[in-house]
Amino acid sequence: MAGLDESAVGRPGGPRVVPPELMVLGGIASVQVGGAWAATLFDRLGAGGASLLRLAFAAVVLCAMCRPSLRKARPHWRLVAAFGLVVGLMNYSFYEAIARIPLGAAVTLEFAGPLGLAVLLSRRPADVAAAVVAAAGVVLITDPFGDPLDPAGAGLALAAGAAWALYILCAQATSKAFGNGDGLALALVVATAVPLVPGVAQAGLALVDPWLLAAGVGIALTGSVIPFSLETAALRRMDARVFGVLMSLEPVAAVLAGLLILAQGVGGADLAGMALVVAASLAVTRRPAAPEA
Repeated sequence: MAGLDESAVGRPGGPRVVPPELMVLGGIASVQVGGAWAATLFDRLGAGGASLLRLAFAAVVLCAMCRPSLRKARPHWRLVAAFGLVVGLMNYSFYEAIARIPLGAAVTLEFAGPLGLAVLLSRRPADVAAAVVAAAGVVLITDPFGDPLDPAGAGLALAAGAAWALYILCAQATSKAFGNGDGLALALVVATAVPLVPGVAQAGLALVDPWLLAAGVGIALTGSVIPFSLETAALRRMDARVFGVLMSLEPVAAVLAGLLILAQGVGGADLAGMALVVAASLAVTRRPAAPEA
């Protein structure tokens, strides 16, 4: 078969290339739909059971796709174990959060983690100001002086955000050590151990229900595998800062998923708080990167 003529890409009759921006937006939509879908199963599985199924099936799919080598991974087992622990804590704490508070609020509070990491690594005065704006948004969302969010739910969402920040650092280190998806695939195997005990305790025999197992596969695909694949492919063809700007739309997508799938309304204070967090994230990610030492 003749090789692909790259000049034909985009021409009528030639292969069409999906814009990377659409890939990122597709990944954002997929992960939020997956989160909302998982929340509909909490009555049967509990947050722990849903988290267990998502991580277990995601691990199976990614290991089948990447076929990681255990021999090559042996020198990096501490990194893989740490990465897996972070992934497990991030997913399990987030699911426990959305079992208590609306999806849009949980995602926005979780977003404070990577935003705080970006500000910490930047140390620019303008980015510190953006962090103050984001903190004001968090206060509006939690509404401590009016109709406050469930404290445990808000705390779990912020804990998921802290784990998200650690996830970014671990992912960077893992990509340097492995150079492909092997590290994440192995980390997901470790991550499955985090919700194992609470998942079995909460779900019980529901974990062997064929319909719920099929739903678990769907959650794993929409919440992990599809977003990971789309975002990885997009990052090969776009600037990381543009990627960061698009990822700032996560809270917006979460609000829409919560409204359309879970029928969760959003108040004016919540919308204002989310707008402040998104604006702060845009301010940080759109700023030119500092020269590397």
